[in-house]
Amino acid sequence: MSTAKTFSPRPRDIERRWYVVDADGAVLGRLASEVAKILRGKHKPIFAPHADTGDHVIVVNARGVRVTGGKENEKRYYRHSGYPGGLRALGYTELLEKRPALAVEKAIKGMLPKNRLGRQMAAKLQVYTGPEHPHAAQQPKSLGLGEIPVWEGLPAPPSPPPQKKAPKVTRAPVARRAQRAEKTGPKGTSKPVRRPAEEAGPTPARPRRAHASTAKTTAAKTNTAKRSGSARRAASTSVTTDEAVPAAQSSSSEKKAPRRRRRSREGSEDS
Repeated sequence: MSTAKTFSPRPRDIERRWYVVDADGAVLGRLASEVAKILRGKHKPIFAPHADTGDHVIVVNARGVRVTGGKENEKRYYRHSGYPGGLRALGYTELLEKRPALAVEKAIKGMLPKNRLGRQMAAKLQVYTGPEHPHAAQQPKSLGLGEIPVWEGLPAPPSPPPQKKAPKVTRAPVARRAQRAEKTGPKGTSKPVRRPAEEAGPTPARPRRAHASTAKTTAAKTNTAKRSGSARRAASTSVTTDEAVPAAQSSSSEKKAPRRRRRSREGSEDS
């Protein structure tokens, strides 16, 4: 039974595209949710929550966005100057009149992850108040509100780099071939040419170099010989009187032993 492996998108599997969304007459909340989906890459089958697989989005005509349910009077935009008592509030009606691009950006960023991945996704968003934008070089495609971009599959793998050809082997010059022929003999033979002894001259003898192991063994032999000679001399000079007496007795017993044997033989002959 074979098990399927979970697909995880890699940078080579992600292909960024550019889309233009017209916000004229669109509801702010619906516009923000649709644009956030494209920025996150939820319209692609390779979507993963831990990776940025989305595309670039250009929002034009942000001045024509609108809100519903009386939010223009109730909703407020807050900011803080960083000093004590520096809280500032602005009604959404005034914000849409003065800075409509900021209202659209805040609504879209509020629907993205609140971490470095969300900030990376928000960097692919460009909002402009009017209908013009400076991104014609990217060749963006127009995308309607709620329209899902067409998935064209994974990008084609890059072609492998061309392999380097092996360098050509050049033949040796004529002078080198002549020298080689003098050393190895004529073409087709492997035996070297022997020169006469008069031309070659006497070969100098190389001095033999003793191996470290042989030097060590010879030194050990000389040391043992010196030790054995000194031990023998010390043993010969340090003989005490107590050791000399049993040596004399042993010599006398050795001399008397053959006499006893002779007597025993004579007694046997007499009998």
